[in-house]
Amino acid sequence: MAALPPPDGVFVPVPTFFEAEVKAPSLQPAVDVSTQAAHSIHLAKSGITGLVLMGSTGEAIHMSSAERINLISGVRKGLDEAGYKDYPIMAGVLVNSVDETLEWLHDAKTAGAQWGLVLAPGYFGSAATQDNLVEWFTLVADNSPLPILLYNYPGVTNNLLISIDSYVKLAQHPNIVGCKMSHGNVSHHVQVSLHPKIDHSKFRVFSGFGQQLGPIVVFNAAGVIDGLAAIFPKTVTRLFSLAAKRPLDEPTLEETRRLQWKVSTAEEYIVTHGILGIREAIFKVLGFGHLSGGRLPLRGALAKGAYEKWDEVIGQMVEEEKKI
Repeated sequence: MAALPPPDGVFVPVPTFFEAEVKAPSLQPAVDVSTQAAHSIHLAKSGITGLVLMGSTGEAIHMSSAERINLISGVRKGLDEAGYKDYPIMAGVLVNSVDETLEWLHDAKTAGAQWGLVLAPGYFGSAATQDNLVEWFTLVADNSPLPILLYNYPGVTNNLLISIDSYVKLAQHPNIVGCKMSHGNVSHHVQVSLHPKIDHSKFRVFSGFGQQLGPIVVFNAAGVIDGLAAIFPKTVTRLFSLAAKRPLDEPTLEETRRLQWKVSTAEEYIVTHGILGIREAIFKVLGFGHLSGGRLPLRGALAKGAYEKWDEVIGQMVEEEKKI
């Protein structure tokens, strides 16, 4: 029996919150699970479909196995206690070894995640052939305790790109239920979302870029896994709801265009400042976290004045969020 894919909509790849100070004998600040859970509950209350914990934005590669388990289980416990039982959670898996990938997946299931978001093994970049990628993902899926999504992020995998043909082959596997494409090739998103040899009720396409939300959802993509939604969840969710409406009438299309422009403009802040920028905006807009600490090499805050350069863009998103 084929596994079920995640629901369509907006997932947030949440950053991991760390304590402000290092406490001996630790060398790095501890994970702040209580703040993590509080932010996750805020996202759930704001209409976000689900979370990606321990993904690239979540700095899973800077954490131990025990820390990853404690964070996922702590967020799951917080959501359950807040009334969001069975709230959708994907867990990132960011390693290249098949055995270690399966260890991460077993840990994620134990901690309460329902899906694994498995990064393509790109340490050697394009030296990994498409046939070997298909075999690698198949081996993982055959043995995974969780349904998995293929995660293609060329920016952290030496520009490794999963081909359309590889997606088509892997989409046939009963334990592979979708993918996240974190790149700007809209054609790949659309081709896989519409491919006649893929059962789109069982294999769903998510983009890592909110600036592509409207265009890809109109053409049958599932939605986005988007960092901007960690700051402005209601606005990004509203944009998804508009783009997913059928039939897409002219007034709806006009409002979709208006919101897509605002979201795309704000996404430039994320592109420019990455994880540090997301953390800083979450603190300044929502009040979660702090501007000190973090884990090396991503410790600290933005340079003085960097955030203020985006006042107009951030300000229009704040106003949009208040309307919803």
